[in-house]
Amino acid sequence: MAARMRMGRTALLPVLVLFLCAVPLAFAAPWTPVLLLVPLLAGAWVLRVGVDVDDGGITARSLAGARRVPWPELAGIRVGTRGALWLVTTAGTEVRLPVLRARDLPRLAALSGGRIPDPA
Repeated sequence: MAARMRMGRTALLPVLVLFLCAVPLAFAAPWTPVLLLVPLLAGAWVLRVGVDVDDGGITARSLAGARRVPWPELAGIRVGTRGALWLVTTAGTEVRLPVLRARDLPRLAALSGGRIPDPA
């Protein structure tokens, strides 16, 4: 059982608008095509960032890399400010779960196969 929790693809619409707005500016001067990197990086962020849950553990993916926490190393989950979720490891470190909020805890608990208790 493996599940991927990502940002909704509708988040690519503002990226498309940003790209369309950057195109006229990108050809205004010889150095300005660099401005097209901003919407490209934003699109890559929307497509890449997320959380993978499988039988081995939880993987938090960022734009530049990923951090995997195996189930035996998971001590708990902390709900931070504004509903952000953090994995707390047995070593005392914390790993941010991008794109997940406190409202996603029941779904995360169901995907964990009982390893994370359902808050409801």
